[in-house]
Amino acid sequence: MTHHKDLRSYLDALDALGDLAHITREVDGDMEPGAITRLACETDAPAPLMENIRGVPPGFRILGAPAARSSRKDMPYARVALSLGLEPGSTVPQIVDALLANRERPGIKPVRVDAATAPSRKHILRGDDANLDRFPIPFAHDSDGGRYANTWGMLIAKTPDGRWTNWSIARVMKVDGKRMAGLMVPSQHIGQIWGEWVKLGKPMPYALVQGVAPAIACAAGIPIPADVNEADYVGALWGEGIEVVPGLSVDLDVPAHAEVVIEGHVSIERDCPEGPYGEYSGYLGSESSMQPTFHVETISYRDDPIWPLVVAGRPADESHTIWAMGMAADAMALLRAAGLPVTTAWAPEESAVHWFVVVVPNHWRELLPDTTTEAFARKVGEVLFSASSLVFIPKIFLVDEDIDPTKIADVAWALARNCWSQQSSAAQP
Repeated sequence: MTHHKDLRSYLDALDALGDLAHITREVDGDMEPGAITRLACETDAPAPLMENIRGVPPGFRILGAPAARSSRKDMPYARVALSLGLEPGSTVPQIVDALLANRERPGIKPVRVDAATAPSRKHILRGDDANLDRFPIPFAHDSDGGRYANTWGMLIAKTPDGRWTNWSIARVMKVDGKRMAGLMVPSQHIGQIWGEWVKLGKPMPYALVQGVAPAIACAAGIPIPADVNEADYVGALWGEGIEVVPGLSVDLDVPAHAEVVIEGHVSIERDCPEGPYGEYSGYLGSESSMQPTFHVETISYRDDPIWPLVVAGRPADESHTIWAMGMAADAMALLRAAGLPVTTAWAPEESAVHWFVVVVPNHWRELLPDTTTEAFARKVGEVLFSASSLVFIPKIFLVDEDIDPTKIADVAWALARNCWSQQSSAAQP
């Protein structure tokens, strides 16, 4: 199967499946891209590629719903599967198993290539010219606190001693052409790294990369062990290192085939209001908070750059596909490490990642002969409710193999008739 090493080859693959909609009419740059993307998610329509955006230079484009559910009913997870180099008809268990298998492979480091030939360095902006106003950054939701410059891009940061480089997805709001405000959660990896820079009293170098290869975006959006660099993880998935180039103004390597690369430093204080923002639960936020400022110093981009857009909300969008896939893989790894027999796991999209279903083999009692059903459920709860990747999951259901966790009708029937519900309070000793 082909590993798509840039966003454009991935879009060619979606086109071949009939899962890409080219929108050539003029699209208003403020609210319309968000509305089109939400409609595509809520109706499982082809991913919209908006090619004529009012208010930005000709050629600048927006891609909505890059890893949401597919419009192909026979392959609903085709975008996720193609992103990871799998067959487009792959099922949830097959995708989760692929993510699990990749954890066992040794990571492969990125490879530096000649920056002069890197597509992401075609156009370089410095100083006052490095301004976000020239890019198509729309409002995702009408009640958001601002235009969100990052919904499916990747933030790159590394610890001051260089021991760990993190590639992650976190929301970042545009303040003006030279500033952004990013949500910095202390428990998340980028928040941990920022905390180390704060202790030193030095601004944190960062790169915000838009339009990366789809596997890179997926890896940045799922939980993997803290001691594993996402770049190495994707290298293992591809069987070769990601091609990178040195940053223009920061000591960070960035993907050579990205669409847009923004570089600068993050303040050491929470000095700028950020939010509110519509989230994965399907509700619009109502409050803002003080977050650090991302100062923009240099920008580079490809010819006719593509800016990816995720508009979180009611299921299903990338919050309910990619995030759920990553949580399922992490849960499976933790449960198996604890010696608990499990077949697969999934957070049904319709629950907005508020339910988690763990499927166990019908013969689990033979594998754990001295364990009661209640004790087994308690053990599962103790493992998963202590996992940082499942911190927002309030309820876990254990079901037998006759339940397909990706079919909401199966899950509803199981909830009504024949499953164990293990709530977080019950997991306490």
